Amino acid sequence: MTIKTQKQRMLAGELYVADDPELAADIRRISEWMDRYNASNTLSQPERQALLEEAFADVGEGCNIRPPFTCDYGYNIRLGRGVFMNFNCCILDVVAVSIGDMTQIGPGVQILTADHPRDPAQRRQMLEFGRPIRIGANVWIGGGALILPGVTIGDDAIIGAGSVVTRDVPAGATVVGNPARQR
Repeated sequence: MTIKTQKQRMLAGELYVADDPELAADIRRISEWMDRYNASNTLSQPERQALLEEAFADVGEGCNIRPPFTCDYGYNIRLGRGVFMNFNCCILDVVAVSIGDMTQIGPGVQILTADHPRDPAQRRQMLEFGRPIRIGANVWIGGGALILPGVTIGDDAIIGAGSVVTRDVPAGATVVGNPARQR
């Protein structure tokens, strides 16, 4: 039987220890990248696109993330064509985050795949896990919204500003509030 590394456990969505040395090296790498990216305000969109392509798993043509931007690892993020993210967005990408073509994300949005055990004994061991987030095409997410672990948002949906999305959102739906509910 092969024993999985903490990184392999993390990527599989299993319980893992976040301060593992291999993961710490990945965090150092992305932190150095964020220093460069967040100093890129004067660069053109194509120059910033090239920086995104260095760090992310996949970046469609014409993506624009306005700095400052933060993420956990970068290598779990996939952006479709023409994705726009406004200032101060944060993606905790301990597992896959996919964002579809032409999706627009307002300032201060947080996309959080990281989760923690409900069992207090496991939390004391500093264990965590992740649940993937999928955001469809042509979605509009208003400023300050929180997208919680494991959520899928369908194509053409609208997430109201400041909403806390705790459940899947159907294609074409508009949701608002805390917790976000369909209008």
